[in-house]
Amino acid sequence: MIRFEPRETVSPVLRAGVPVAAALAALALAALPIMAAGAPVLQAYVLMAKGAFGSFFAVSELLSRATPLILTGLAAALAFRARLWNIGGEGQLYAGALAAVAVGSGAISAPPAVMIPLVLLAGAMAGAMMMLVPALLKLRLGADEVVTTLLLNFVVLLFVQMMLEGPMKDPMGMGWPQSEPMADAAMLPKLFDRMRVHAGLIVALVAALLAHILLARTVWGFEIRAVGENQDAARHAGIPVTATFVRVALLSGALAGLAGVGEVAGLKGYLTADLSPGFGYAGIVVAMLAGLSPLGVVVAALFIAGVFVGADSMSRAIGVSNYLADLVVATSLIAVLVSGLFVRFRVRLVGPGRKASAGKDTGA
Repeated sequence: MIRFEPRETVSPVLRAGVPVAAALAALALAALPIMAAGAPVLQAYVLMAKGAFGSFFAVSELLSRATPLILTGLAAALAFRARLWNIGGEGQLYAGALAAVAVGSGAISAPPAVMIPLVLLAGAMAGAMMMLVPALLKLRLGADEVVTTLLLNFVVLLFVQMMLEGPMKDPMGMGWPQSEPMADAAMLPKLFDRMRVHAGLIVALVAALLAHILLARTVWGFEIRAVGENQDAARHAGIPVTATFVRVALLSGALAGLAGVGEVAGLKGYLTADLSPGFGYAGIVVAMLAGLSPLGVVVAALFIAGVFVGADSMSRAIGVSNYLADLVVATSLIAVLVSGLFVRFRVRLVGPGRKASAGKDTGA
């Protein structure tokens, strides 16, 4: 008989080993469809590694792909720390991108030193407002934020499509549903010549560092962790639970909104309905792999970005579908959830005789 016993303490080695084990398990499970496709598994993974780390260009592409994942991962990690289940990172990303284009496509004429902060602020505020609505619905009406944030993703995307077909459509876009281009002064500078990695990466890394300091060194961070552990106990201790939820919601949405700003102001230069391949949803996997640690989010985002970039290169080389990357991401989430069970509980094998004697002692 198998019995699960709660662990009184969890060693740092065990806690740190969970995401590593989850990543390895995901790669091992992904070997099955590679073999089914008739491709050599070892060669496939070597090509994937070369595609992500084999050259300066590959590393720059990895960093470019990791930038929005860091921000959406931070958005999920901070919200989840307070037991506020933000599944709306995708919608908040698009809201941030839409606000960035509205401000940065010629509505305001100013030098880059003014335009770039304005664009970042507009995107962050738009994302924050998109998360504030589900938070208030949860606090005032008891609405499930998982449902409201998830459904708002589709509402925002439909609104973006409407704007791209209407008021914000580029008259010079030859009929394509896309926004007017961002002004040069509103574009985030590139970090390297002829590479796509941009200053949004610095924004993401600074955000991760500040989020770590917030959680570990400030009163607000203590309140977030306390509310996440036990709301009733936190309220009894005098912690403002409602205000903490609102602050976390605004911060989480703002981070996801900044991810949208980076995609339009750092990479594409204009907004389309297919701006994101699912960065908001992938950010949840990043946060879970990181154990909701802001600094761990950076490492997890680099892993997920490496899988996506490497899978594209591998697909071109040996003809295996690059949807393998989605499989690795999905199995990583499943693996980290399952492995989290063994972090919280210790597995005990109890024989029939021991069970019977335990029952006899209890009866006595």
